[in-house]
Amino acid sequence: MSSAQPLLEVKGIVAGYGSVEVLHQVSLEVREGEIVSLIGGNGAGKSTTLMCTSGVVPLRAGEIWFAGKRIAQAGSGVRADLLVPMGLVQVPEGRRIFPRMTVLENLMMGAYTRNDPAGIAKDLEHVYQLFDILKTRSSQLGGTLSGGEQQMLAIGRAIMSRPRLLMMDEPSMGIAPLLVARIFEAVRELNREGLTILLVEQNARAALKLSKRGYVLETGRVTLSDDADKLLVDPRVREAYLGD
Repeated sequence: MSSAQPLLEVKGIVAGYGSVEVLHQVSLEVREGEIVSLIGGNGAGKSTTLMCTSGVVPLRAGEIWFAGKRIAQAGSGVRADLLVPMGLVQVPEGRRIFPRMTVLENLMMGAYTRNDPAGIAKDLEHVYQLFDILKTRSSQLGGTLSGGEQQMLAIGRAIMSRPRLLMMDEPSMGIAPLLVARIFEAVRELNREGLTILLVEQNARAALKLSKRGYVLETGRVTLSDDADKLLVDPRVREAYLGD
């Protein structure tokens, strides 16, 4: 493993909602250029981990560092809206596009922090190359798209913010298998272009096949971490998450 400083460091974070503690000393790291998967069952704390990293859920203990800067600790942290121009961007579970705005308007919302028209136009064309259906439907309302098309739109909107680290929460949930394959291929392509990705995904096999490394989260604790190819053949992972 490289000795270079990770792009993202999550250090012993504790978090929850009200009186319920969901995360118990969770630590992980993501290095520049990697795809790292976070897998686990429902309620394991995967989405909460991303929400803490995005500045939405406050920490009760621990720290989160991004690009060499501490962005969260107990009692304080960088506001969620300020993390986006820093390059930390999340595609949320459930997509959360703007249903009454057109596809193009949704995509342009991803560039709301930017003031470089030429760069924005270039990135828009990049999104259309990744997902040509979005160009075809650029004037269509987002809410009229299928679930898979909305997921493509949510990813495209995130790309428009020009992220350094893209966090994706359950991109395959509720989507037809053919479109899931297209979305995962786009994730692979984005990574080949140099984008660093932290992937939360119920389809553990597909996620690990995409990834360089992975973490297994169970009831708010990291119970396993290793190279993705080793996790794919680990008997504990195979029995619990791969259906073997």
